[in-house]
Amino acid sequence: MIDKKCDHWCRRRWYLCVLFAIIGILIFGFLVMLLWNCVMPAVFKLGAITFWKAIELLVLSKILFGMGGFKRGCGCRRGRFYGHRWKEKWMGMSEEERAKFKEEWKNRGGSCGC
Repeated sequence: MIDKKCDHWCRRRWYLCVLFAIIGILIFGFLVMLLWNCVMPAVFKLGAITFWKAIELLVLSKILFGMGGFKRGCGCRRGRFYGHRWKEKWMGMSEEERAKFKEEWKNRGGSCGC
């Protein structure tokens, strides 16, 4: 069963996800430009770059290194696919299985908010 509240929010506010993505790209581009212009000319005797060159560097780094943080979207989809399955699995467990799971999770060093 899909969380209708989250699904409704995502459909209604999709433009916020797009807006946040654009703002994030602009901020990261500015940071790359700022860091490049502060560090690289002094260390490697390279010239300063423009904002658009910084954006191109971000795209190139995404292609070369992956930067997995961009896979999550606005957050609702992650909860729909992952949280829902875990919730069903948790609800299907007996009390003994839940206690065993909590104990194993504590041994791993994780925190279960159950």
